[in-house]
Amino acid sequence: MARTERTFIAVKPDGMNRGILGNIISRFEAKGYKLVGIKTLVPSKQLAEEHYSALKEKPFFKDLVDFITSGPVCAMVWEGEQVVVTARKMIGETNPLSSAPGTIRGDFAVDVGRNVIHGSDAVETAQREISLWFEQGELTAWEPTSAVWIYE
Repeated sequence: MARTERTFIAVKPDGMNRGILGNIISRFEAKGYKLVGIKTLVPSKQLAEEHYSALKEKPFFKDLVDFITSGPVCAMVWEGEQVVVTARKMIGETNPLSSAPGTIRGDFAVDVGRNVIHGSDAVETAQREISLWFEQGELTAWEPTSAVWIYE
C-alpha cells in the first residue's frame, strides 16, 4: 500500500446527540480510509484539558473543556494516504458558516461552539492526540480487501 498515516477524529457531544455519527463514519469509509480505532466515552476534565492544552491561554478554554466533557464523544483513529490533510478538508472550516457545502461542518453545523467534529491538524498533532485518547493495544492493524481498489 502507499505511504499511510493516521489521524485522530472525534465526534463531539453535539454530533453524538444529534445522531449523525453513522453519516460521518460513512464519509470516511466511502473515501477509502481505514478505521483502526474507535470508542465512545465521556472525556474526563483532565483528558479534555490535555487535549486542548495549546488553547489554555484562550478566553474560551474553560467553555471548550466544559462542552467536550458534557456528553459522549466518539474517538476514532483513521488510517490512509494523506489522511490528516484530507480529513481536514472533509471536515471543513472551524466556523461552520465558512465551511463549504459537502463538508461535514458545512452540512451539519451552524455555530462555531457546536461544530460537531474535531480532526487533527498535522501528523505530529495526530500522533499526540492518538496517544492521549488510545492505548496501543486499542488500535487494530488490518488490511481491508478493498485496498487494491483504492491504492495502486
